[in-house]
Amino acid sequence: MIPIRVDAAIVEPVTLAEMRRHLRLDPDMTAEDALVESLIASARAMVELATRRVLAPGRYRMMLTAWPADGFVPLPLSPLVALASAGSVDATGTVTAFASGLVRLGADTVEAPGLVVSPAIPSLAQAAALIEVDAGHGGAGPPVPPGLTQAIRLIAAHGFEHRGDLPVTLPPMVEALIAPHRRMRL
Repeated sequence: MIPIRVDAAIVEPVTLAEMRRHLRLDPDMTAEDALVESLIASARAMVELATRRVLAPGRYRMMLTAWPADGFVPLPLSPLVALASAGSVDATGTVTAFASGLVRLGADTVEAPGLVVSPAIPSLAQAAALIEVDAGHGGAGPPVPPGLTQAIRLIAAHGFEHRGDLPVTLPPMVEALIAPHRRMRL
């Protein structure tokens, strides 16, 4: 099961105006704004990858072909904010919503995000489960930790100052800002 982002707009945790101030760019010089915006997006993606957290709120869709035996569906999306919809889709493409309470968010939506599935849930023998969740910091979710927004600014600034230089590695200061927020794998 691979979550697919289904909403188009991404609200970055660091705005163009904030990044321009951080870089001390002249307000009248806007020629490099597209570059700065792309650096913000790539810096956010690097921090998301390093922390295993979603830093831009969004809606994600997943399909399951079988329910787990233990009734818990772990999700690679942290933090989980809400269960938007849950239902089954049959071979004809007809979606039938599950009754309320059959699928719900797990107890820990940040460190061990997942869905709890009731034993009374219908079988997926002739259908697949179609589930949409809202996930991510910002928006309706918890705010982005200040250390992670600073890490985004530092990575974007590093990219701005050293454009074209490869390879790109995270500076030690950025690693230190990210480390306390890194989700561990078991």
